Amino acid sequence: MKFDKKLLLLIGLVVILLLVPMMVTRPYFLHVIIMCLLWAYLASSWNIIGGFAGQLSLGHGIYTATGAYVTMMLFNTFGISPWLGLFVGGAAAVLISVLIGFPTFGLRGAYYALATVAISEGIVVIINSTHELGPFSVGGAEGLIVKMVGDSAAALQFSSKIPYYYLILFMLFLVIAVSYWIKTSKLGYCLIALKEDEDAAAAMGINVRNNKLIAAMISAFMTALGGVFYAVLIRYLEPNAIAGGSMSTQMVFLSIVGGSGTILGPVIGGILLSLISEVIRFYLGGQLMGLHLFIYGVIVLLVIMYQPRGIVALLGQIVQRFSGPKTVEGGVSGVKDSGA
Repeated sequence: MKFDKKLLLLIGLVVILLLVPMMVTRPYFLHVIIMCLLWAYLASSWNIIGGFAGQLSLGHGIYTATGAYVTMMLFNTFGISPWLGLFVGGAAAVLISVLIGFPTFGLRGAYYALATVAISEGIVVIINSTHELGPFSVGGAEGLIVKMVGDSAAALQFSSKIPYYYLILFMLFLVIAVSYWIKTSKLGYCLIALKEDEDAAAAMGINVRNNKLIAAMISAFMTALGGVFYAVLIRYLEPNAIAGGSMSTQMVFLSIVGGSGTILGPVIGGILLSLISEVIRFYLGGQLMGLHLFIYGVIVLLVIMYQPRGIVALLGQIVQRFSGPKTVEGGVSGVKDSGA
């Protein structure tokens, strides 16, 4: 019966999400919702390496920038559709993740985190100082403007926000499905073992470097797709915005506050915190510059201090409190629930 209730709740939530564009008709509000879903997607992509594998990446803006710039340069120069270019951008991001992870995953300590920060900042400097790269226009510090072709599904350019909403919603469902597959697969069990005790996992025969590399490659590819979506939505790439520290740290904060290492934690954190930040900025941002960032920071700090397992754990406690007493894990009667 509990499975039926959860299934009905899930179906109801999906139906509501599909109907959002019919209920939210103002483009600005729909754009805010799209950005919240995008941040939820990016946080979930980071969670694959940061939450499941326990490898703190502080430079995931590398991959959003790689996916966005490679795809948009191919589109601007040769007219290659972003639907095809995103695979090239994603492959480039995967290659970078291997170049970072292969020499660092065999080491202990914060080497991986330091490597991601260093390369991320290096990429920002390179983009800011590069205007042309062979036949490609990079834009330098002025940024890269995406070529406009009008309404075109092939170019992922639409006059309405609705197609973008359904596209990012599909991407969010995709990263949730990938996260669920990882969490319940052999890879997921290996990553959990490595996160808890790397020495014990290695002693059991788990290949430390290879499993971490697989997680890093998947995370990089998914994050690069998020960068491509950002590019086609905003239609302008500013180096510090797409590759800078704010992009990277935002993914980390959203995932940790929501509940890193879980499937839905980064989704919840991404949507709630992004929405709170936007509301605070909209109503208070004009009164005192930076006030919305201060309040946002206080909220993040309080959640980390008093709910270190994330918002998803808090929601779980609330649901458990209102769902009635339980005597054993798995239901009211362990014998009853353990049967067919």
